[in-house]
Amino acid sequence: MTAQPQEFNPEGPLPEKNLRAIRRALVVPQDRDGFDAGLDVVLAEVRASLDLGRLSEFIHTWWLIACDSVKDPQGRTDAYERAAHVQELADAGQQIPRGDKSWRELLAERRVER
Repeated sequence: MTAQPQEFNPEGPLPEKNLRAIRRALVVPQDRDGFDAGLDVVLAEVRASLDLGRLSEFIHTWWLIACDSVKDPQGRTDAYERAAHVQELADAGQQIPRGDKSWRELLAERRVER
């Protein structure tokens, strides 16, 4: 892929739902790496099965991630940093801190805020 993240204007509208636009919208390096690796896997699966359904699913999933990246690039970066911290704790055999609220409570609050 040749699309570079600096070619994308995060102030603009959401990306189109195609591979090039999706990759261009991914501003976090971990997202681009995941997209590239996943695309290689899904294309191999499509070649073997001749079923484009898996590619369609891949495009939809990564389009959602790209939309999130456009709306909140810092949030995506923060999420990867938190995940790395939790992984470091787990690798060291330390207890992983738990939040005060469940996912259900957090999602309910988010719905109310909208």
